[in-house]
Amino acid sequence: MSYMSLSVLPLALPDARVISELAETIWRHHYADILSKEQIDYMLTQRYCPELITEQLAMPDIWWRKLVLDDEIIGFSCCMSMRALNELKIDKLYIHCNHHRKGYGTLLIADAIDIMHKNELESAILTVNKHNDTAISAYRHYGFEITRDSVVDIGNGFVMDDYLMTLIDVSRWEKH
Repeated sequence: MSYMSLSVLPLALPDARVISELAETIWRHHYADILSKEQIDYMLTQRYCPELITEQLAMPDIWWRKLVLDDEIIGFSCCMSMRALNELKIDKLYIHCNHHRKGYGTLLIADAIDIMHKNELESAILTVNKHNDTAISAYRHYGFEITRDSVVDIGNGFVMDDYLMTLIDVSRWEKH
């Protein structure tokens, strides 16, 4: 009988390239029907190059995490403090499609909420593409609600057309 080992751990410097490659796999699969190939290429280069991830690992108000199943990184998240607003922004949260619908997203959300509490931030927010119905549904399940539109020009003629979602039901994440 074999037992699975599943954990959320801080990202280490050698993981930056693995996360970059995993992001490319996930994005090319998940966003193929939502974004143009050109926008996917642009956003992957803009957000997931190993050098940028490495640089962010040294920043005290950015937290990269890896979801590890039996020594394989199958997902990741990146959160950042929005101190001026007293919020934690869940900027990235992805799990490889072979591991969807197994409850693993709950671990990454719980970790983000733990970061929020440890840093004495009052709320958590995230943005999600308006056409990403699966993610919107999952975030609602976790206690997030759409609070407004978020349309951001990211350069090169591309726009992120998202919803801003805010964690409304914080109580479900309180540790007892």
